[in-house]
Amino acid sequence: MVRHLLPRPESVLCAALAADLDAADLRSEQLRAAWGAEADDALARGIRLPLLAAIEGRTDALATLGRLFVLGMPQPEADVAAALARTGVDGLETLGLGYREDGAVVPAALIRPQSFVDADGVGEWWIASDLDELALHHMEGGGALPSDHVLGVGGASRTLASLVMPVEVERALDLGTGCGIQALLVSRHAGSVVATDISARALAYAELNAMLAGVHNIEFRQGSMFEPVAEESFGLIVSNPPFVITPRGVDVPEYEYRDGGLVGDALVEAFVTQAPAHLVPGGSAQLLGNWESLGSVLGIRRLESWIAPELDAWVVQRETLSPLGYAELWIRDGGTTPRDPAFEPLLDAWLADFTARGVTEIGFGYVLIRRPAELHSGATVDPLRRFETVTQPVTSAGRAFRDGLAGHDALADGIPEVLLVAPDVTEARHHLPGQEAPSVIELRQGGGFGRTISVDPALAGFVGACDGDLTVIQIVSALADLFEVPLADLWADLEPRLRALVTDGFLIPAEN
Repeated sequence: MVRHLLPRPESVLCAALAADLDAADLRSEQLRAAWGAEADDALARGIRLPLLAAIEGRTDALATLGRLFVLGMPQPEADVAAALARTGVDGLETLGLGYREDGAVVPAALIRPQSFVDADGVGEWWIASDLDELALHHMEGGGALPSDHVLGVGGASRTLASLVMPVEVERALDLGTGCGIQALLVSRHAGSVVATDISARALAYAELNAMLAGVHNIEFRQGSMFEPVAEESFGLIVSNPPFVITPRGVDVPEYEYRDGGLVGDALVEAFVTQAPAHLVPGGSAQLLGNWESLGSVLGIRRLESWIAPELDAWVVQRETLSPLGYAELWIRDGGTTPRDPAFEPLLDAWLADFTARGVTEIGFGYVLIRRPAELHSGATVDPLRRFETVTQPVTSAGRAFRDGLAGHDALADGIPEVLLVAPDVTEARHHLPGQEAPSVIELRQGGGFGRTISVDPALAGFVGACDGDLTVIQIVSALADLFEVPLADLWADLEPRLRALVTDGFLIPAEN
């Protein structure tokens, strides 16, 4: 029977374990080299046989700990003792990460290397979490995930990590920290971090992971929502909250890592209404979330109504799902497939809940809220209110959010004197056969939100001249002469579109 142990963070043992993992070279590149790129990719799809075949017969530390911690497989006690020379099997048991049974060491947790990239460069941490479905499926007594399951670094965690703006702050808050990955990432740009979670088990993992990483500026507190930080303010709040919409009051499993215990999208509403009170002037809150469309009222419009009008708000909806598609997604996430007897009753409960509440679709996306700060110039600017749907691939979204807010602020004094075209912007011109003049001119972003916009020759000419040699008014004056139009008329046409190009990141203010 699989033992569901509670991790017990202990600094000396965690340092010893980190040293053992380092000595074994238990890192992403080394593991991928050991069992091959194709087998490594197969693991992400829940297939481990090719990996096992690649390292069959190997008892070195990398292979032993790879099977024990990455795949969640029991290993001979002698091999584990040799691989964990500093920690020892006793130390592993003290940490609550494994236990002896019939001459083997059985893992009670996964520990996987997790790479990251941020403004400071590339790095990697070991992240401990509960055994996943793949490991439990192959262990006696395993099965569906327990309700207090602590997830490792999944797709949502990686998405939020890419969204968080790389800004320096004195204090940051990671609300609903889970295994602690966001708190670790934010700690690189914050003087101190408070990491909260309603789950004591999650906090134990998060604290253990901080110890493994040698990070000491994170404080861990248990509690729901903003209760653990009452009357406190932060320069940055990040959250991958348990936003999954689960039927209430019926026999449907609830998982702490994804279910907030509220009806519908009430948890996201609570976050966006409460977070601003915990932001310092100029501070920002970022989160992932779901929102429901009720009847003819779109979810993104409901979300807009929850955010006070004096706040900066930038919401990017990435996708929408039908009630059926949403229910199937999260039932499968809990380890139940259509072949299981429990699948249809769960599906019926989910669909009945959506029908009773008039839900027509469920949106997913990114939310950024900022409490405006007084600008140094004393100028004022209308709050940024941007609610959009973006379906194209997105890269470096955190930088795009940061630069978009900076561009919005720069426009408080009007169009900056000198603008530069962003380095990732390219131009495409489309011609009809036999025609010299282009029928379509497009500006394309290579990063950020990957936007493509159509422009006319005047705006294309303006952007093309933004190399830092000429001021904005000099460029517009030259274009007015070229196109033989009054300067005032051309400026009236270009000015709002230049503002959009600045907030979208196509054009950036030149440094003084």
